[in-house]
Amino acid sequence: METKMKTLSRSTLLAIAVAAPGAYSAEELEEIVVTADFRQTQLMTSAASVSVLGELQFEERGAQHLEDVLSAAPNVSWSTGASRSRFIQMRGVGDLEQYAEPKYYPSVGVIVDDLELGSAANAGMLFDVSQVEVLRGPQGTRFGASAHAGLVKISSKAPTDEFEAQLSGGVGNYGSYRYGGVVSGPLGEQVSGRIAVQQNKGDGYLENRALGRDDSNGYDEVTARGRLLWRPSDTASYDLAVFSFNADNGYDAYSLDNDRNSWADQPGADEQDTLAFTAKGAWQLGNSSLQATATHLDADLYYGYDADWVSPELCARFTCSGGFDTAQEIFERDRTQDTLEVRWLGGGETLDRGDLRYVAGLYANRNDEDLDYAYPSAWFGLYESSSRYQTERYALYGELEYGLSDRLSVSGGVRVERFEDDYRDSNGVAHDNSDDLYNGELSLQYDLSDNSFLYATLALASKPGGVNVAASSQFAFMSPEFQGFMQGNLRFDSESLFNREVGYKTRQFDGRLALRTALFYTTRDAAQLESWMWDESAGLWIGYLDSGSDATAYGLELESSFDLTASVQLFANLGWLETEVDEINTYDLDAGDFVSKRDREQSKSPGYQYSVGVRARFPAGFSGAIEAEGRDESYFGYYHDGKLDSYDLFNANLTWSNGDITVNLWGRNLSDEDYATHGLYFGADPRDDFGAWSNQSYYQLGAPRTYGLDVSWWL
Repeated sequence: METKMKTLSRSTLLAIAVAAPGAYSAEELEEIVVTADFRQTQLMTSAASVSVLGELQFEERGAQHLEDVLSAAPNVSWSTGASRSRFIQMRGVGDLEQYAEPKYYPSVGVIVDDLELGSAANAGMLFDVSQVEVLRGPQGTRFGASAHAGLVKISSKAPTDEFEAQLSGGVGNYGSYRYGGVVSGPLGEQVSGRIAVQQNKGDGYLENRALGRDDSNGYDEVTARGRLLWRPSDTASYDLAVFSFNADNGYDAYSLDNDRNSWADQPGADEQDTLAFTAKGAWQLGNSSLQATATHLDADLYYGYDADWVSPELCARFTCSGGFDTAQEIFERDRTQDTLEVRWLGGGETLDRGDLRYVAGLYANRNDEDLDYAYPSAWFGLYESSSRYQTERYALYGELEYGLSDRLSVSGGVRVERFEDDYRDSNGVAHDNSDDLYNGELSLQYDLSDNSFLYATLALASKPGGVNVAASSQFAFMSPEFQGFMQGNLRFDSESLFNREVGYKTRQFDGRLALRTALFYTTRDAAQLESWMWDESAGLWIGYLDSGSDATAYGLELESSFDLTASVQLFANLGWLETEVDEINTYDLDAGDFVSKRDREQSKSPGYQYSVGVRARFPAGFSGAIEAEGRDESYFGYYHDGKLDSYDLFNANLTWSNGDITVNLWGRNLSDEDYATHGLYFGADPRDDFGAWSNQSYYQLGAPRTYGLDVSWWL
């Protein structure tokens, strides 16, 4: 622990000792609004642990995707396991990867405006986005199972009442470039619209030595947004949005030597073609209002990779024991999602003594997914299967807020959900189930003064159980001992999460210091934990969710900024986390037997995280920032004891703007540190000189030193 704190202290001092871009003023801080709750709330008086990342942070990091900014939020981790980091964990809770499992409802939800992305979260692009809200802890009353452990909301920019247009583009190392355009403005007295389109492309950060290519892990992403806003009167508005995302990304991410050189002769792909529509209406009815939202999402998802990682070229250079397999694993999904929500809000804008506000709502969600799976292998032959998985969720919810005094208020919310699922596959496996899920929240909020706010919250959240799809489909092909273990694990139970939290937010020294802190303690009953087993006799990797254990977590989040002068601002975001899984039973690859692991830290739960730095404004339109970020080591699975090492990264940018034109020079991971974002443990290396087929840890590396120049021009 002493070594961890020394590393953190050195990084903090270094970041605060250097100067760089544009600081928020106290007035600007007051305008930061959290939109993910029933009512919009100022960040400094929201009764939750929330990070709001805006265009300033996007600019400082040269961010194009959600994964480029998430590390700025305390106690937020992510796993790659794909071409993008679409698997998010908050306070140690969240999904780690996706193969055959549907994952409509990840523990941490990602939404774009009102659209739930679920397993289509690769579409978390930041072009023409106003802000990203990161809500830690269960959001059960508002979102139910869609935000069991937290939520990330991406808010796109709305149509404007005056005409504006923007052209933007940029280039960077590793063959990266992007270009896009935005047009927004009135289409009549009551109608305004906005269209934004961008292409983002790059070669990736890996060399494929077998094929002589440097783009086998590259990305090619096209994002398009369109919105129409119609306000026929002062009491009614209608919002129609279209969202399209097309990704033709490679997936060639792992190396036998844990470097950036691949020997795969069949590099994979992570492709997505998503089209979604959102329609929203709002009507003001005296002191109350009615809101209705409907969404439709249609996504074609292709995910495949070279399952053996090797090629004839490797075994021509080295001696390979037993030769090598030629195998791929391929997942082709066709997914549709429909949601409908109607909500009634009543009461005034304030919560003074005796004031009452209320919310009542109905929600429905249906997901259908067809999956075609294939595993062609020279050693094990061709295994194919197809499946259909359907789920339905219906919810009734309500919330009351009451002003006990002019400074003290209380709120309580309840959400009851009905969950039903149905699974069928080509191997004759069939399951259906239903669950009743209960979510609730009780919160006290107290204005200590005009500048300080205190809250205390109790929140109960539930996540549905379901089918372990891959394990059910593979069951007939497993070895007898694995069949015996999995017999009681073909389904996983619903999980209950109970969070206790207190928070304090304040602004001091004439608004120059902004401080937000939260202390939490969370317990999970029947915690849904991802695990894996290797059945060597059958040649099967068996992935499943294990719900046989309970888990706990507690920790602290702190976010602060201090205006040192009118043009220099210091900032520090810190997270501390302690987690424990009571007991999990799994198969140990090294022992070759089933084992029980007790009092184990949760996967992807680093003990500390930080993002600290300084930003400044300079004369003649220049601004800049220097930032240090890092995190502690953490386990990356339960079937082994491998860990992702701790790391420290440094980022910086320099911007010039004259109001119409902005030029931004940015760099991330300037020290070019190798660090891992995900890991696997098994025997993959056939080379005799490297311990042929011995179990080893393999890491998917994060981005190396990247830099670029972006230009935007407002017409």
